[in-house]
Amino acid sequence: MKLATLRNGRPDGQLVIVSADMSRCVSAGRIAPTLQVALDDWAALAPALADLSRQLEAGAIAGQPFDPALALAPLPRAYQWIDGSGYLNHLERVRGLKGSKDAELQSARPLLYQGASDSLSAPTAPIFATDADLAIDLEAEVAVIIAAVPMGADRATAAAAIRLVTVCNDVSLRRLVADDLQNGFGFFHSKPSTAFAPIVATPDALGTAWRDARLHLPVRVEVNGTLIGQPNAGTDMHFDFADLIAEAARTRNLAAGTIIGGGTVSNQHDESLPIKRDGIGFACIAEARTVEKLKYGRARTPFLQPGDTIRIGAMSGSTSVFGDIVQSVALAAPPIR
Repeated sequence: MKLATLRNGRPDGQLVIVSADMSRCVSAGRIAPTLQVALDDWAALAPALADLSRQLEAGAIAGQPFDPALALAPLPRAYQWIDGSGYLNHLERVRGLKGSKDAELQSARPLLYQGASDSLSAPTAPIFATDADLAIDLEAEVAVIIAAVPMGADRATAAAAIRLVTVCNDVSLRRLVADDLQNGFGFFHSKPSTAFAPIVATPDALGTAWRDARLHLPVRVEVNGTLIGQPNAGTDMHFDFADLIAEAARTRNLAAGTIIGGGTVSNQHDESLPIKRDGIGFACIAEARTVEKLKYGRARTPFLQPGDTIRIGAMSGSTSVFGDIVQSVALAAPPIR
């Protein structure tokens, strides 16, 4: 089952069921007006949503054309957005920039940070920045949306709580990372609004691509139409989503609708940009720059500038299974919703 949230003039939008080929959708309003309402009572409402999905697929309901440009983030505002560090290779590549210090801790227990969840960005919303010199970077990630998880949950409980899967762009302002970390309270100013793909899918809708609490699909990343990476999200993921959810619940309950990010997708390789058509590449610019410094003595790939456009999608063949995140960088403040 695939779902999305469309604009309707309200902060939380309108929940719709989307066809498997992402061409059509139908309102789920008579079952649940918003995705958060559905998540709050998933056991009771999911069967009705699934039945509506089957009717749409069978042609029993005509539905309407699905336009990703009308989509908000699946949860435009969420109770909680937690990003994890599933890929140790990413931490190694950006060690100096991120301020990572303890390799043993990283490999024994995932790092987490709590991001801003009150205003999550639509898949086509601009990347807003107030200064072009902030070293604006994209970070392509897989994310899951979960049911309520009790404090101290084990891996099995954590894995069973995964309700929906998607991809996101966890934007970073690299120039502000050091200040945030040196202040001792973690990321804040360096992490503006995160953008999400237009569609979320239940794990069963992903077939064999979802197994072992991981998404086994390449995440394709383009900047200004040029491929910079397509690392496989199921490869080199040291901490899977069960690990990340259990760690997040180590000292607290997690509410239904909590979003957990897997961290920047990163595979081990010795490539640098530009990559070949079948290359692996990078899911963020900072990694590419780190490799360039090691190979050439200086970074050659610039960070994002106003007017630049990025595209992120998890690919099954030529199909972007959650739809694409397509954002341009805008030197402006975002509108208040």
